[in-house]
Amino acid sequence: MSDRDGKEYVDLLEILQPLGASSARSDRASWRLRFGNVESEFTAEKTRARIRGGDFDLAAKFKLENGRGLVPLASLSTLLPQFLGAPVTFRESSRRLFIGNVSVHFTAQVNRANPPNLVMEFSSPVNPMIATEPGKLRMVFTHEPLVPPGSQTLTFDSKIIPSASYLESNGAAEIAVNSNAPLFASFSNDGRTITIASAPQKPAQAVSATPVQQPASAAAVPQPQAGVPPQANLNPSVPYFAVVDAGHGGEERGAALSDQLAEKDVTLTFARRLKEELEAHGLSTQLLRDGDVSLTVDKRATLTNAAHPAVYICLHASSEGNGIRLYMAMLPAGAESRGPFLDWDTAQSASRATSQIVEASLAAEFEKRQVAVRSLVAPLRPLNNITSAAIAIEVAPPVGGIAELNSPRYQQLISESIASGVLAVRDRLGTAR
Repeated sequence: MSDRDGKEYVDLLEILQPLGASSARSDRASWRLRFGNVESEFTAEKTRARIRGGDFDLAAKFKLENGRGLVPLASLSTLLPQFLGAPVTFRESSRRLFIGNVSVHFTAQVNRANPPNLVMEFSSPVNPMIATEPGKLRMVFTHEPLVPPGSQTLTFDSKIIPSASYLESNGAAEIAVNSNAPLFASFSNDGRTITIASAPQKPAQAVSATPVQQPASAAAVPQPQAGVPPQANLNPSVPYFAVVDAGHGGEERGAALSDQLAEKDVTLTFARRLKEELEAHGLSTQLLRDGDVSLTVDKRATLTNAAHPAVYICLHASSEGNGIRLYMAMLPAGAESRGPFLDWDTAQSASRATSQIVEASLAAEFEKRQVAVRSLVAPLRPLNNITSAAIAIEVAPPVGGIAELNSPRYQQLISESIASGVLAVRDRLGTAR
């Protein structure tokens, strides 16, 4: 996007190329563009163009610069249908372009549950980025063609969730839910329903029914697997406050962060540094793997549950975006737990409140250190199979680039932030059981 004569212009060819076969050629003041079978001709410093053999008027003069054809931004909503043969909606203020009848609508209503929940129904599946902050939960939609309701400010008859607001900017739509209590979001109906609920303020006590001498893993595990690889370190006889799980390993390389950098190596480096940092603060810590070995998600959960830690921390790495993404478990609909026997797919249920405590504390520590952080809920195993507080941390590079994932300074910053966040809520997590 560029400014010409006080108006915003865009390169028409750059917009059309991702949508189909396109080519352009210029001859002095004339610029000819072909998109599929559609022929067009534009003339520099003229507002009238020829498309499909007919005249078309632009909102401002056409600009021809170094072979690039620039058209006024304000003309896109009427210009593009001439080429695409489909309706186009362009939301100029937020730079959002919808092609076809694809708009996603939503409704929002607070139900009569105790405490009340905000239930949002969407006309198509959505997958927003979710972040929490004091008094607010934000959902940012970067890919979905979400459109506003009748009013951009919604009010509800609820003291806990009194209102929500809708806004658009920089190519994204955002719904901000206001509350006087911490909130978390859960998904259902294949992503068409998002339920916003207040987070419990103290750990649930349901797990206390399990006798101390009875390992939680015995009640919440699938069939045991054959021996643990020698580098999968966990001694059930030693109480650990934290279990740190370096994602991937062995044949499972994880994401290819660069030509030479595999996710499994980055997570292991981070895990070792985090263990040192936690133990420096007096928090006994065990690595689930301390070498390049493969562990299934069920095995990771089984070993963790057998150790009864106060907190489980799973580490991942990504080359996309920057900063930190914190994940809590998205619990599926599962079978009922019976006494000490917990449903494997929803074993995290009783510890969800403590997981929320850890997530909020970690987010606060990252924000103190000016590290970008987002909090999300996702179906990321083995979080839902863990019977203690459980959090997954995905580390992306800072603005400096992917190589910074291997930087000792960046690794130390992230490790210190995590350790401080866990230490701040140590008394609320209890001790290893």
